Amino acid sequence: MEVAVSYLKSKYDTKTTLKLIENTSANYIHVDLMDGGFVPRRNFEVDDVIKLLSGTNKDLDIHLMAFDPIIYVEELAKLKPTYITFHVEATHDIVNTIERIKWNNIKVGLSIKPNTDILELMPYLSLVDLVLIMSVNPGLGGQEFMVDTVNRVNNLIKIREENKLNFKIEVDGGINEDTIKNVLGVDMVVSGSYVCMSDNFEDAVNKLRLN
Repeated sequence: MEVAVSYLKSKYDTKTTLKLIENTSANYIHVDLMDGGFVPRRNFEVDDVIKLLSGTNKDLDIHLMAFDPIIYVEELAKLKPTYITFHVEATHDIVNTIERIKWNNIKVGLSIKPNTDILELMPYLSLVDLVLIMSVNPGLGGQEFMVDTVNRVNNLIKIREENKLNFKIEVDGGINEDTIKNVLGVDMVVSGSYVCMSDNFEDAVNKLRLN
């Protein structure tokens, strides 16, 4: 299982947090970008994100919590992220957004909020590389894992198997050494405050991997 670490909530300033993540064995830095419309909080200007993350030694897993995500793709592509993930609820232009991300040689992720039926993903599952299941309401760090996520993940795994599809499944929200036991069948997890509020980032990452 791959581990991505979100720096959204940390006991350190952002630059220090990123350096500490870079020094762990985590697979990705998870980049949560919120526009203040799709979710209540706004936390980015694209130019600032590029300055902050240029030159990082970790692969980037970008999660766009923003309406009209297609407008951000070309600029974010400058960071050469491994993934750009956007929400099915955030645009009516889902196929064009997928194609724009792929055109930039970036893998595509599609996400849904906890209250969105996973069947909303069905028309697009053959087009994407990753599906991000939110196990908290998007927009705030430090929330508790929603237990309904387990059934959603299991249903998505079944859909993937029955349709012989190849997308990865990622879970984001409330992941720690205890809650990760609920989602051991997924390919990737995102952990934020569990790692970044700890005294030892690498130790926290390793505890996730032991499950």
